[in-house]
Amino acid sequence: MAEQMLRHIPVMLNEAVEGLAVREGGRYLDGTFGRGGHARAVLSRLGPDGRLLLMDRDPQAIAAAQKEFAGDPRVSIRHANFSTLAEWEETAEGLDGVLLDLGVSSPQLDEAARGFSFMADAPLDMRMDPTQGESAADFLARAEDREIADVLWTFGEERFSRKIARAIVEHRSESPITRTSELAALIERVVGRREPGKHPATRSFQALRIRVNGELDALQRGLDAALACLKDGGRLSVISFHSLEDRAVKLFIRDHSGRVQGSRRGPPVAAAPARLAAVGKAQFPSEAEEVANPRARSAVLRVAEKLPEGGRGCE
Repeated sequence: MAEQMLRHIPVMLNEAVEGLAVREGGRYLDGTFGRGGHARAVLSRLGPDGRLLLMDRDPQAIAAAQKEFAGDPRVSIRHANFSTLAEWEETAEGLDGVLLDLGVSSPQLDEAARGFSFMADAPLDMRMDPTQGESAADFLARAEDREIADVLWTFGEERFSRKIARAIVEHRSESPITRTSELAALIERVVGRREPGKHPATRSFQALRIRVNGELDALQRGLDAALACLKDGGRLSVISFHSLEDRAVKLFIRDHSGRVQGSRRGPPVAAAPARLAAVGKAQFPSEAEEVANPRARSAVLRVAEKLPEGGRGCE
């Protein structure tokens, strides 16, 4: 157990929780429970009248949440994607804060059988919720080479996306690709070792994971739902781990800030009423945290506050 806890170090713990400005009697939602690092910190700041709502799409994460927190009357737990947070009756009266720690969790990466990593041979699955949707192997077995290439380029910014996609289609004509080691070896044969310190399959595995789990679509819907459910003055605290996620969060905050949009060459676009204000600038892990937890190196934290408009619950 001790070894397992060491693996699951919450990223930017203090910064993310401080961003929520937790009040003792407030109502907060952790939409990505994982193994509860951020949730414990929020709960430690709540009084007897406070409320903590926990969500995760991963059944194993929910089982861990139930085991640790089900007996606490201040806590409610729901197995679901955070994109559906506005559909939960517990959020109907409004939230004082929403925390999202995006991407794949350490437990998901560390358990080889989940198929997220090319570091060990396992079934090519990659689903955060294994009970829903198609696996990465299923997607690669049916998709045309153009669709595969689009996924690798769009979600992984893989320069060799077309070559990899063609190789996948050629390979599956003889035998399906069902194992992580098979896919990693195929990609390495196609592109070689071009980036020191980075496996050539890194971008492709990221892209497939994002596609299989619909992560960017879920993020956009989750941000919309969070904004709708936050009370006036409520805080949104989001940790991202790659540029696609961070760009989506950054633009979401900007687009709801009330600033006039448009280019210098075209007419300005009338700004929508301001609903969010960024709280400070983007934050990054300290050097000490990066040394202690290498998985924190790519993390970016953005915090925003809902502006007064009479919001009391999900709209």
